[in-house]
Amino acid sequence: MNVRRAATALLLLALIAVMNAQAQTDDAKFGKFKETYRKELADAGIVGSSFVFLKDNKVLFEDHVGSANLEKKQSVNADTIYHWASNTKPFTGIAIMQLRDRGLLKLDDPVTKYVPELCAIHNPFGSMDEITIRHLMTHSGGFRNGTWPWGSGKPWEPFEPTEWSQLVAMFPYTEVLFKPGGKFSYSNPAIIYLSRIIEKLSGDPYEAYIDKNILRPLEMHRTYFDTTPPHLLKYRSHSYYIRDGKRTEGVFDANTGITVSNSGLNSPISDMVKYLNFLVGTGSDRNSQVLGGVAPASGDGAVKGDYDVILKRSSLEEMWQPQLPTAVDANGNRGFTTDIGLIYFIDTRNNRTFIGHGGDQNGFISYIDFEPATRQASILVFNTNMVYPENTPSEKDVVGKLRKAARLLFDR
Repeated sequence: MNVRRAATALLLLALIAVMNAQAQTDDAKFGKFKETYRKELADAGIVGSSFVFLKDNKVLFEDHVGSANLEKKQSVNADTIYHWASNTKPFTGIAIMQLRDRGLLKLDDPVTKYVPELCAIHNPFGSMDEITIRHLMTHSGGFRNGTWPWGSGKPWEPFEPTEWSQLVAMFPYTEVLFKPGGKFSYSNPAIIYLSRIIEKLSGDPYEAYIDKNILRPLEMHRTYFDTTPPHLLKYRSHSYYIRDGKRTEGVFDANTGITVSNSGLNSPISDMVKYLNFLVGTGSDRNSQVLGGVAPASGDGAVKGDYDVILKRSSLEEMWQPQLPTAVDANGNRGFTTDIGLIYFIDTRNNRTFIGHGGDQNGFISYIDFEPATRQASILVFNTNMVYPENTPSEKDVVGKLRKAARLLFDR
């Protein structure tokens, strides 16, 4: 008995030693990142930013720097509500997969089956019936990037259409730009068409559907679309631009109109952590698909049923399978992407696979990165957009530098 107790004690001591060593390694790693992060933000003049790193559904490190509102001297914290721009799109994709799993649609159905108004668009490559839901989810339908058929960006132009009828009125003057399915080309209108499918099949407005079927089940109670409810205004971050060394303020609480399914999401970091935990999962599903040749980490014993109510793990992982190659991510940047999946971007290199999405609108920039194999994830968001001159070297882009630094935090 004494021998057994001694062996158990030695085992516990060894385990404690390993845990202490890992904690010291993590402290050093995160300490180095924090130093880099804060220096880069200060040098660039970024007003406010947040960073969070998670592993196995636990926040290992977070840092909130700067101001959410310069005029009121309001500091950024975990409750600060940022605008997530195109990080809205994955929520739209998850909704489509929910409807697919309920038998209400197939990914290879023609979009015109659900959105017949698209038949008015000119397709020089064939019938509009050949464009599928999958094409929309992979940005390969041949549709332009911008909502409007022009893209001058002049300040007098409306921000976005507010009604579906305005978009439909443009269809006779719209053409498909390349053979559907032939290549990746980022398209915001494609995601609007997905939202029309969601509304038609569910009978709910887009925002109500996402709230009922994703946000509430994840307990993202401070997450909403477009105009901020009065009780949350005190948490809402303002946004800023820095151009030629001069700082200006963005439009506060902008309405994304008919493009809400592209970019209308507003949420605090504390809620987005819940979303990230959903993406990395509980680790209890040992039958998960292999991503990029790397098997997901085996289980921690947690019950995955709660997340499966939102979307089956196999369907979520289906979204992370490469569909088409692309070196450009949602924000038009290179160096962090190799493929597009179903809405999500994939980066496979050096025997590792990262999944993520970005957002860039009205002064806010955000990136979400996660590695299914190791169940690690990061959130990086700024309330300030650095407007660089054309052909600025990537090593001078503070956002790109911090994304690279964040990737180094992911353990193998």
